[in-house]
Amino acid sequence: MDSWVPGLIGLLILLFAGVPIAVAMGIVGSVGLILMIGAQGAWAIVGQTVFDTGLSYTLSVVPLFILMGNFVTRAGLSDELYAACHAWLGPRPGGLAMATAVACGGFSAVCGSSLATAATMGKVALPQMRKYRYDDSLASGVIAAGGTLGILIPPSVILVIYGVTTQQDIGRLFIAGIVPGIIGILSYIVAVRVVCALDPSKGPRGPKVPMAEKLRATRGVLGIMGLFVLVIGGIYVGAFTATEAAGMGAFGAFLIALYRRALTYRIVGEILAETAATTTMMFAVLIGALVFANYVNIAGLPNDLTAFASAQDVPPFVILLGVLAVYLVLGMVLESLSMVLLTVPIFAPLIGALGYDLVWFGIVVVIMTEISLITPPVGLNVFVLKTVLPDVPIGTIFKGVVPFILADVGRMILLLAFPAIALGLPNLMG
Repeated sequence: MDSWVPGLIGLLILLFAGVPIAVAMGIVGSVGLILMIGAQGAWAIVGQTVFDTGLSYTLSVVPLFILMGNFVTRAGLSDELYAACHAWLGPRPGGLAMATAVACGGFSAVCGSSLATAATMGKVALPQMRKYRYDDSLASGVIAAGGTLGILIPPSVILVIYGVTTQQDIGRLFIAGIVPGIIGILSYIVAVRVVCALDPSKGPRGPKVPMAEKLRATRGVLGIMGLFVLVIGGIYVGAFTATEAAGMGAFGAFLIALYRRALTYRIVGEILAETAATTTMMFAVLIGALVFANYVNIAGLPNDLTAFASAQDVPPFVILLGVLAVYLVLGMVLESLSMVLLTVPIFAPLIGALGYDLVWFGIVVVIMTEISLITPPVGLNVFVLKTVLPDVPIGTIFKGVVPFILADVGRMILLLAFPAIALGLPNLMG
């Protein structure tokens, strides 16, 4: 039996027993290393992994982007962003749901978290859609689906983790997520339009808004637009690295919140504590994943997978589809960060050996993760939204996300058929 097989079996047993994935991967990785290279070598690898991860300059983007998102949330920019989208799209059939999709995309551009986007927009958008008698399934479905854009549209914490794990340039990954993210917003708008065309009662028109009010509402989002241009535009033209961009973004978000008088000493303390807690959780999972990755690499799992794929008389695209099928299944039982950290060390070497661009594969992985965030039985975004909207049945939310899952599948097909959708902008970077 290959030396990595008992490790995978042990990991699955621990996960199904309810052990946190960070602890499970750390235990399996450490024990596996001890059995293969001895205790002294194993603890040297584990200690060096913890030390290098904790002091990683590249990974400093994680707390900085989380901090930026927390400042933006406290500044109330989500309300103004939704108000602007509402003013322009509200009078159309299903317009408020379309506005929600666009607002989720805009908030994602300065948040980087799917769960935070879904929770925030749930509080902002659902009362307005209920006011105009939108169907709960459409209203909650578009919020849950729109929230998934938080892990794709840059800055994305998941893309940072993927970049560190696969040694890919984080700036290129951020830029690669822009066009697929925009396509995601447009596909959600189309999904809303189709739902309302089939049943107009699910998304009634809102009142017409005078042009002066539209322009006034648009002025309210100049801050969030400027922050996105500063961070992503600076990376694109080569003015600064992703890490420097994260610092600029966090400082810019702080100035915006300060200008809006949204900060007090107590609120700043809460923001810093929340940022520290989220960062600690992510680093714990990352360290566990890196220890596990060292184990499977030494055990030869990536090489065995590559050899197996090479021995099959099928095109590389068929192997890729098999990998995506694994992501689809895992997404039904694992949350997004855990799934990425568990699978990327295993599959990335295989995909690279097949000749695929790992930046492109990173976007593919994130979109598959987006789909997993709204598919049963886990559907983490759905359950987060349920806690924000306790009076909406969980079945209603899952029913509402079906059109958006189909939209995501269509987007995935486009990305598989035309890799330039993700790679075009990175190839033009400064």
